[in-house]
Amino acid sequence: MSDSATLILQLYTGREATPVQGARVTVTDPDTGANAASASNSSGRTQPFRLCTPPREESLDPDFPGVPYRTYDARIEAEGFTTVTVKGIQMFAGEDSILPLEMTPKPAGRDRDEEREYDIGPNALLTTREQQPVGPEGDVPQGRVLTSVYIPRYITVHLGSPNNSSARNVTVDFAYYIKNVASSEIYPTWPENAIRANIYAQISFALNRVFTEWYPSRGYSFDITNHTGYDQYYVPGRNIFQNISRIVDEIFTTYIRRPGALNPLFAEYCNGTSVSCDGLSQWGTVSLAENGYDPLQILRRYYGNVELVQAREVRNIASSYPGSPLRTGSRGAAVSTIQRQLNRIRRNYPAIPAIPQVDGIFGSQTRAAVLAFQRIFNLAADGVVGRGTWNRISNIYVAVTRLAELDGESESLPTQRPGGVYREGDRGPYVRLAQYFLRVISNYYNSVRPIAIDGIFGPATRNATQDFQRRFGLTADGIIGPATWNKLYDVFMGIANTSGLVVDYPGTLLREGSRGDNVRLMQEYLRTISRSYPSVPGITPDGIFGPATRRAVVAFQNNFGLTPDGIIGRNTWDRIVTVRLLL
Repeated sequence: MSDSATLILQLYTGREATPVQGARVTVTDPDTGANAASASNSSGRTQPFRLCTPPREESLDPDFPGVPYRTYDARIEAEGFTTVTVKGIQMFAGEDSILPLEMTPKPAGRDRDEEREYDIGPNALLTTREQQPVGPEGDVPQGRVLTSVYIPRYITVHLGSPNNSSARNVTVDFAYYIKNVASSEIYPTWPENAIRANIYAQISFALNRVFTEWYPSRGYSFDITNHTGYDQYYVPGRNIFQNISRIVDEIFTTYIRRPGALNPLFAEYCNGTSVSCDGLSQWGTVSLAENGYDPLQILRRYYGNVELVQAREVRNIASSYPGSPLRTGSRGAAVSTIQRQLNRIRRNYPAIPAIPQVDGIFGSQTRAAVLAFQRIFNLAADGVVGRGTWNRISNIYVAVTRLAELDGESESLPTQRPGGVYREGDRGPYVRLAQYFLRVISNYYNSVRPIAIDGIFGPATRNATQDFQRRFGLTADGIIGPATWNKLYDVFMGIANTSGLVVDYPGTLLREGSRGDNVRLMQEYLRTISRSYPSVPGITPDGIFGPATRRAVVAFQNNFGLTPDGIIGRNTWDRIVTVRLLL
């Protein structure tokens, strides 16, 4: 067993918003009992573990009778977080991998440490993929509402068969979902063109489920399952291979379709050895790639006349790729966007060097920040912002700027500038609102200390108020009067609007009988909210404000203390938007 590969664990919380530093990670060989340990750094990363593997050629032979990879276990312990054990980490010869793991904060006051365990299990190529009737290619169930193909920011996966109501749902970043599926269903040692062809099929399969609303249109609260009899094999807690991660970051917005069609192809596939099907043979892609076929030629070999197209939109990502790579010497608004986003990400990932001037000029300092970001997030470290790096920066920027880390319930956005005078010792909703503003602002201005949102104007709120007043040229008396309210409001709304955190009220009431994009947006938001608030019924976004939408609006209003009239006016609109952004 002279072959080997490296494993790095990357630990974070809040959907990659905050790295977990100082965690103790122990990796063990379950066969020998040998182990090695490492602590996570300021970026949440461990040192690489060098691990033995079987010979590489075993994973390239479809008739090899054994398991062509070696498995290891990891135990992750961090103060303030639930301890995690991951069993069955798969390591292939020469293919380095990353294990991204979201750590769960330990509940306050809990005496004993409840541990969480993931068991990865075998790669899907070593199992018999159950075949269930899933509908012919192009089948669009009645009730399908999407009129364009987009890449979802997140996808909700049901960890079981569709009718297993006891199985839980997990909502994960779409690109990460594809990385997980690819790492679970194929081998990273395969020729790159074979890997790409398989990933295109996996992306297209998932997008077909999203586009047709296959499960939501049938009353389910998820987008796809991880049951191989119906869908693709997503495995919580598994390691991701770095070459697969790199490829997915490059191509996750590209899917397969028939010429002239709108919908992504229902790209059925199977391993091609123990199971055969009408679609792509996963092992067959290996021999085709070895014979010089490129990914599109491989796909056409199995699916006939198809094309690869790129979705125009990645929903909820802050900005769209400018169309060509940014590198040293580039100039313009897109460079300014990257500089601003990297500077904000640096607050959470201090290993990224600061870019002193956001000037739209891609110089050596911008390149250094890009290189550091690429190394932290397992991208090809070339200092160039191509599509993959752009999308990853946007993803992490969205994660770190979301308000999900705010402690305490959010406030509805005010419909007018708040007023009154508040000082240390005061309490109430306007104190909470001021704390809410200050907490968001502290995410963007290092000089303003973050505070808890508790509605009590204590010393911490006074200090943060003085920080804010000094930063914006006001009298630093720690009292929130008219001048401070006005500046708080202006700074907060500037952040919210430029970061995409606020969708402005359109100025027209939405009620039963209304139609259009604004109705669809509210339906999409309510549908997402319903997954976290069971009292709000799930609805199908179709742009038509019917009885089901009215019931969802009334339920939302009742849940959040608004007048339950079933009408979306400014207050209900702002509250729906705020709650959605906090999920």
